[in-house]
Amino acid sequence: MNSKALLSHYKLRVTNSRCTILEIFMDAEAALSEYNIEKQLEGQCDRVTIYRTLKTFLDNGIVHKVLDEGNIVKYAVCGTNCEPALHNHEHVHFKCQTCGDTICLDNIPIQNIKLPNGYTKKEANLLILGTCGKCNN
Repeated sequence: MNSKALLSHYKLRVTNSRCTILEIFMDAEAALSEYNIEKQLEGQCDRVTIYRTLKTFLDNGIVHKVLDEGNIVKYAVCGTNCEPALHNHEHVHFKCQTCGDTICLDNIPIQNIKLPNGYTKKEANLLILGTCGKCNN
């Protein structure tokens, strides 16, 4: 699905900025920070537009947050099972300590952890640090 069709599917207004940012995500092999996106869009979009677009994508289930070990927030495209009302992205994330890429491992779910009485889980994040397959070769 191309960027215009995806925005239409989510009933979002199709703008050049949204299409461009969405295409950056669709072409990316790893999660992206606001800084990564800003560098790729130098002179095309301002920070406020990027921030608002990311928030819109996040609120509508197009992207999800990926927390990095340095508390840097990155974003990655959601799978086909996310919608605004059901945002499910509890899978393992892997951060390569060689190249710095943070990758979603969608096929590895986070195991359910039994919490003590009185605790309620909202969401779970699991980040594994190591060396990715690209850097191991």
